[in-house]
Amino acid sequence: MSSISRRSLIGYSGTAAAGAVIAGTASASPAQAAQAAQAAETESASTGADFPEGTLFGGRSQRNISGDTPSELEIKFSIANAETPAAYSVTPEEIADAINKFLASRGWPAVTFYGTPAPAPLN
Repeated sequence: MSSISRRSLIGYSGTAAAGAVIAGTASASPAQAAQAAQAAETESASTGADFPEGTLFGGRSQRNISGDTPSELEIKFSIANAETPAAYSVTPEEIADAINKFLASRGWPAVTFYGTPAPAPLN
């Protein structure tokens, strides 16, 4: 029996990586199973949801300020690289990472951004 649960593979569902992890871990040791899961995660990250130019991304961060006062921050952004050489293009992942670094500097938790219209996680 594999030490990787089907629940931990939810992010890989529908990909060849998920099939490889499930098939490859049936008789694997826990260390081999972990390596297979890491390889699948890397593949999934590189072949994740394909967002078209101009996709609107949004997410929220919540925290309590001054005791019990709840606060929420909502962020939305969109990127369109019009005829930009690859060396100069900016990816949505880079923007999401930069925003999360900024939020962390202000004490906010990281935001998971989702692309619309079909909600799919970016980061």
